[in-house]
Amino acid sequence: MGIMGFLRNRAGVIIVVAIGVAIVAFLLSDAIRSGQGFISDSRTEVGEVAGESVSYKDFNQRVDQNSQQFKQQMGSLNSQMTSYVVENTWNQTVSSIILKKQTEKLGLTVGEEELFDLLFNNPTQQVKQIFSNPQTGVFDRSTAINSRKSADTDPSGQLKQQWVALEDNVQQQRVNEKYINLVKNGVYVNSLDAKDDYNNRNKLVNFEYVFKEYASVPDAQVNITDADYKEYYEQNKYKFKNPTETRTFDYVAFDAAPSKQDTLDAKVKIDKIAEGLKASTNDSLFVAINADTKTPIVYQKKGQLDPALDSVMFNANKGFVYGPYFSNGSYKVAKLIDSRISPDSVKARHILLNPSTEGGMDKAKAKADSLKNLIQNGADFAALAAKYGTDASKDKGGDLGTFARGAMIPKFEDAVFNGTTGQVMVITTQYGVHVIEIEKQIGSSKVVKVAVVDKSLVPSSKTEQEAYQKAQSFLSNVSNEKQFDDNVKKEGLNKLVGADVTPIQGSLPGLDDARNLVRWAFKADKGDVSNEIFDIGEKYVVAVLTAIKPEGTLSLEDVKKQIEPDVKRLVQAKVLKAQFEKNTNGATSLAQIAQKMGAQVVPVENIVFANPVIPGVAQENKVIGSVFGAQPNKVSKPIEGDRGIYVYTVKSFTSPAPLANTLKVKEQMEQAISQQVDAAVFEVLKKKANIKDNRANFY
Repeated sequence: MGIMGFLRNRAGVIIVVAIGVAIVAFLLSDAIRSGQGFISDSRTEVGEVAGESVSYKDFNQRVDQNSQQFKQQMGSLNSQMTSYVVENTWNQTVSSIILKKQTEKLGLTVGEEELFDLLFNNPTQQVKQIFSNPQTGVFDRSTAINSRKSADTDPSGQLKQQWVALEDNVQQQRVNEKYINLVKNGVYVNSLDAKDDYNNRNKLVNFEYVFKEYASVPDAQVNITDADYKEYYEQNKYKFKNPTETRTFDYVAFDAAPSKQDTLDAKVKIDKIAEGLKASTNDSLFVAINADTKTPIVYQKKGQLDPALDSVMFNANKGFVYGPYFSNGSYKVAKLIDSRISPDSVKARHILLNPSTEGGMDKAKAKADSLKNLIQNGADFAALAAKYGTDASKDKGGDLGTFARGAMIPKFEDAVFNGTTGQVMVITTQYGVHVIEIEKQIGSSKVVKVAVVDKSLVPSSKTEQEAYQKAQSFLSNVSNEKQFDDNVKKEGLNKLVGADVTPIQGSLPGLDDARNLVRWAFKADKGDVSNEIFDIGEKYVVAVLTAIKPEGTLSLEDVKKQIEPDVKRLVQAKVLKAQFEKNTNGATSLAQIAQKMGAQVVPVENIVFANPVIPGVAQENKVIGSVFGAQPNKVSKPIEGDRGIYVYTVKSFTSPAPLANTLKVKEQMEQAISQQVDAAVFEVLKKKANIKDNRANFY
């Protein structure tokens, strides 16, 4: 591989939130076509952030690139993962734009010497991920510098573009750090703050209280009126700000999961496969032909097999067949092909020859044999690797470092783990012809090679057709919300609710890939029944749109059902408070009040303001706050807490010793506040920026 290939294959595990979009573009040089055919010229913006538009073409390219990174690590993406990638790519984009505008406004920059240091001397995490040895994890400075030099002379200009993107990203990341550090440096805690914090954590109070829970008020005494709803709504209006439009819909799902007959049929098939595997003389070919999951058959150590196999295969004899058994939605049967004692890890080096540049496979093999003979006769392996090698390891004398099983492709792995120390060999893989020297083999443990044939348990076409017909029959009888509800009751179906679904939501409870259903909901009007049957996993779904909540402060009608429990508590509080006020009138002690209220006087000791928990009851911020502001030995007025109404009497306060080290407390408080700065700054800037999110039109 040349430098371009080297760059592609040095990508570490992606941390989507932590790294910028530009670095992803650097790692994936071949931009995926963004497919704009279904979008008109007037709808090409995914959104707008602080006056800057985000085009679908650019954003979708970043989504595709991030998706490719996830696929490299996860193998495949389901709908939930795809939604996660889209969401994180959007957050990256928003963060990048709003922070860049702030740093430009302040004139924050990164000089040439500082940039060089961030790239090559004290490299950022992004740079390390690209240019670190995958086996040792050590940053390779010389390779990074050589790559940068090559960029200036790259005839295609592609490597130059990648370096420009990387440098821009590194610079912006550093500028962002400077901006955050400026904010952190503005965090200040004075001596009074420190003393208050010290007292809040150490001043003790002992008190007694009488308490009645809201739930103690019988339902017969709870008469909720429209005025009660309005009162609660007006007092708590700030809680009802909807950051984006949401939709709520009811739906029924007709299950097309495998039937009993489908299961019996699958068992018959796997039993026949088990007999075939027992008699097979070419197990690899048998697996390739019969298995649903085509994976290479390789040696594995204990702990790497399916748990059902791990407990039997390491004590079995060659040719032993286990199963059929059921695991992860599939029937499986397994056969032990071989077992042996093998090294735990190997240190090796190689010279990779490319047949296309050597004039064909035969010439590449002949050259490899010649290099093997030279090495066996004492030639310098490292020098030959540097001269003839075609991948990045040539710059290190072909050194591949020390690696365990699973790090290399199966054929290469078998060669070095089954060979002997000092052995030089020639093998051919999909990457070309390798001349390999095994330098060292470390440790030893038993490994097994197991052939596994799996057959997924899936519904038959008959099962699917029956479920679909039920869904079709239901849909044909409903055209509005009332008919929907009536037929649900008539057929005894389970009605489910997709509550407050957001425009880009991808899944619902029990429905992993509900994107098409959500898209329909955001195009429908309230009361509409879906005009199609949604095929989601093993379910056929029919839905009716029941509510639309707009962006902004929701109306009382929008939240009335949601706030009903809180309004009920408000009314209960009024009833209880009136009872307490009546019974505290003229009372001189808590004991008198407790007797009239049918409650007990409960003593509490050593409560601190910073931990406002009443033991055995709940966290009661309002009550404890009132206690610390009260005079001792006086009966309080009734206080509305979270769990009920309280009346208390403070017995005593115990003040702590004077604060001896104000500076230390200040430093601790400043450190705690500084740790919150990063997220807090972003949230503040995000709220102030005018953000328009049109992703639902595209994803």
